Order: sequence, then C-alpha cells, then structure tokens
Amino acid sequence: MSSLPAGWYKDPADTTTQRYWDGEGWIGKAIPADAVPPDGPPPVEEEPPPAPEPAAPAAQPVSPPPQQPQAPPGWGPMPPPPPGWQPPPGWQPPPAPGQPQPPGPPPGWQQPPGWQQMPPGVRMAAYPYRVEARPHGFALAGLGPRLVARLLDILAVLVLNVVVNGYFAYQWWQEFEPIWRNTMDTVANGGDAFDVTSQASGRMDSLLWAMLIVATLLWLVYEAPAIAGSGQTLGKRVMRIKVVAIENTEPLGFSRAFGRWARLGLWTPAWGCAGLGLVLQFIDSLSPVFDPQLRQAYHDKSARTVVIALPPHDRQPVDASTGSGGSSSSEEQR
Repeated sequence: MSSLPAGWYKDPADTTTQRYWDGEGWIGKAIPADAVPPDGPPPVEEEPPPAPEPAAPAAQPVSPPPQQPQAPPGWGPMPPPPPGWQPPPGWQPPPAPGQPQPPGPPPGWQQPPGWQQMPPGVRMAAYPYRVEARPHGFALAGLGPRLVARLLDILAVLVLNVVVNGYFAYQWWQEFEPIWRNTMDTVANGGDAFDVTSQASGRMDSLLWAMLIVATLLWLVYEAPAIAGSGQTLGKRVMRIKVVAIENTEPLGFSRAFGRWARLGLWTPAWGCAGLGLVLQFIDSLSPVFDPQLRQAYHDKSARTVVIALPPHDRQPVDASTGSGGSSSSEEQR
C-alpha cells in the first residue's frame, strides 16, 4: 500500500503531463503539467460499445492476372551506358515506365565539374546519361535543321544578288574574258599562265569589291530585320526553328539582330583577301558542334541568343518570367 495521498501529480512516465493518483494507481487520462486540474478524480469514461463484426465478404471470382504487354520483335533492354561514362554526383536512374516523371533533376543532383550555370529562362531536362537544356520550355534546334535553313537562306540571298549584282558581274566578265582567252592560248603554246593572269586590270578589282559590298548589304537587309522582328528568316520558317534571346522571348530588336549578323556577315568583303572571310564564316557556322550545352554559334554567343525548335502546332515560346506567349489558335478561341 502506497502512503501517497490521492490527488493530481506529475506522471513519472511523462513529466510534461499530470495524472490522478487514487492511492493505489494512476487513473484517467493525462492532462498537461501546467493545466489546472479539476477537483477530485477525473470523470470515468464510458467504454465504447464493441463494434459489430463485419460480415464475411461474398466470394468474388478470381480474375486472371493482367498480361504484360509483349515487346515488339527485336525489342531488347536499354543498352548499357557508353564506355567510360560516369554519372554525375547524386544522379539517380530514371523512374520505371508508368511512374510519374520528376519535374527536373533529382534531389541532391550537383553540377558536374566544368558545367556552366544556365541563364534565366533555360530549364534542364534530365534524360538517361545526359542533361539537355530547354530554353523557355522548347528543345534546342538540331544541327541538321539549322544547316538546311542556312542553305535555304544562302539560296535566297543568291537570287537577290543575281538581280541586283548582275550588272557588276557582267562588267567584270567583260574585263575578265580577254584575259581568260589569252591565258588559254598561252598555256596551249607552252607558255606560263601566270604571266597573263597577272595583267588583270584595276577595274576588275574595283568591280569585285563592289560586288562583295553589295552582296554584304543584301545579306544584311535580308536577315537582320527578319531576325529582329520574328526571329525567323525564310529558311528558319521552312525548318520551324527560331532565334530567341536567352533571358526572355521578346523580339530582339534591330540593334541586337545586327550585332548577331555582323559577327558572321561582315566577313563577306574579306572574300577578296584570298578567301579569308569565307574561311572565318565557315568556322563560325561550324562552331555549334563544339557547344553541346546550348549549341550556340559564335555569333549567337556574342548576341546572347539561342536557336530553338518549334513544335508542329502553332505554339510560340513562353516567357518563363511573365508567362506571355502561347498558341495563336487558343487566343482566337478566347
């Protein structure tokens, strides 16, 4: 028998509560230690009536397990990663088919050494063995469509040159034809062709420089205003690719579009310097191959632009900061 009188005391099992001691044991529910206890013992709680036993469910026919879809002929498991591939720190394998896809890189993912910080408006999409940038939610344009678009633009500018530069080309040929005939006659008689071709007149050089300058201006007029307004030349419209700024989807404006074009187009007059300008333009056009992160050419880096691929429907890039953009068809339905 305990000598402790009946009353409210701190519960030895939990000192943050107090319970009622009836002289033989603890009864009732515990209350907070700083609460004012009621006079006397706590009220006796009625025990809830026993729950009725649930009726046995009726036997249901056992359905056969669902058959797994069979892989098509020749289908095999995913090939292993390439030799020497190392996952970045914190990388986790992609979820199995049917499971929800993560919104971005898995938790704990860290940028591998040498990785550059993505500018605003560019999201990252995680794929097996690689991470791909998606500026403003759109995929980067492939190198193939960009090459075809550039060839179409070259063809369009060439047509303009035939129309505008045709007079200078005709005058240059009038000067060049006699020299060409003398060269062929000299070579046929065993002479040195250099002695004849070195007699080119100064007017030929002037006409050549005039044609190069006119060709440069025609290229400027063809490309810069189109990129400034819509981000698309004729070739880019055909291939459904578009030039956008890295930070937003607003029009570039003529100043920025001119700076992007000048990094590539102003080398055209240097074609007359032993083809130096053509070599530099070729290197610039080839430079996206060496930028696997954003596929920027040198003229894109200088203008802080990227080339994206538009989807088959009419949806346009959406600015991640303002939410502007969208489908033109959806705007008409509102």
